[in-house]
Amino acid sequence: MMPYVPCELPLTNLDYQRLLPLVGKANAALARYDGLLQGIPNPAVMLSPLTTQEAVLSSKIEGTQATVDEVLEHEAGMLKEGEKFQDIQEISNYRQALFVAREYLKDYPIRLSFVRELHRLLMNSVRGQDKTPGEFRKDQNWIGAYGCSIEQATFVPPNPFQLPDHLQAWERYMDSDDVDFLLQLAVVHAQFELLHPFKDGNGRIGRILIPLFLYQKRALSQPMFYLSEYLEHHREEYYQRLKAISSEGDWNGWIAFFLQAIAAQASQNSNRVSAIQELYNEMKLTIQDITHSQYSMQVLDAIFEQPIFDTTGFIRRTNIHKPTAMGLLRQLKNKDVIYELRAGSGRRAAVLAFSRLLNLAEGRQIL
Repeated sequence: MMPYVPCELPLTNLDYQRLLPLVGKANAALARYDGLLQGIPNPAVMLSPLTTQEAVLSSKIEGTQATVDEVLEHEAGMLKEGEKFQDIQEISNYRQALFVAREYLKDYPIRLSFVRELHRLLMNSVRGQDKTPGEFRKDQNWIGAYGCSIEQATFVPPNPFQLPDHLQAWERYMDSDDVDFLLQLAVVHAQFELLHPFKDGNGRIGRILIPLFLYQKRALSQPMFYLSEYLEHHREEYYQRLKAISSEGDWNGWIAFFLQAIAAQASQNSNRVSAIQELYNEMKLTIQDITHSQYSMQVLDAIFEQPIFDTTGFIRRTNIHKPTAMGLLRQLKNKDVIYELRAGSGRRAAVLAFSRLLNLAEGRQIL
């Protein structure tokens, strides 16, 4: 099979009659979501579980098996090395890359050097760390059944000698303005996946770039729009649509799929953010009524930011004196606001969970 030769950007001969109605629906759904996002006083805290869920689902597409609650339990010291440690490390790296990207984009646009840095973070201490983290590939790679030859491959990305030119063209296209930013995002994501510039981790980097591009284009007030839930549920079609670009030149089919994904996920995100905001407002009153404490807001933000936590970490993050903090947690536990996953013993801290938030973020009963 010959290496894929990428299309020049911007694309020509797109079926705008088919695509523009989908662009309109996706834009409307995204604008509703961003309206909710703008109404949240501290989205990084309140929506922290959604960031964790994105990291879990994007990694799941690539084969990891850990869940949101397992990641949070691990961070609270409940899961030991060996118990899905590699999977959880990959997810933690993904979330760390999202946080770093959010800070970077406040001052700088997306650049190839930044994409390499994200990749270095993603591959730190996990499977694939031997695959030149933070470096674009210098070898020909291909996709296919395990152990297949290049002749048997289902897809062969561009050859490494031409890759730098293709990546620079991709970067220039990101800086430009196409007919619509969502249509442009569909092209940016697919072109990155087809260039396949790294030896490993291309899918996750490509998905991290989705909210970052929207934030750069000022379509979102925060770089917090996570598409992996939809892509995980439609994984087969996701890969088929990407493959159809290289095999048939079917950009219209891919862009239509991507715009439908944006519209559906934006609606889902809006419902979830509304529910989380309602829970936050409810808990603000509930915690104050239960504790009558000057620290009630610190407690509220701490359990939203990390809904599974150990008491030691809680005291450190809230900066509340230990006897006071333990008393506040005991009051909340007695009123079933939080519950104990693991009792404290000797020097080992107790682990507690705010299950209502976890269940909202997951969209199902997990605790």
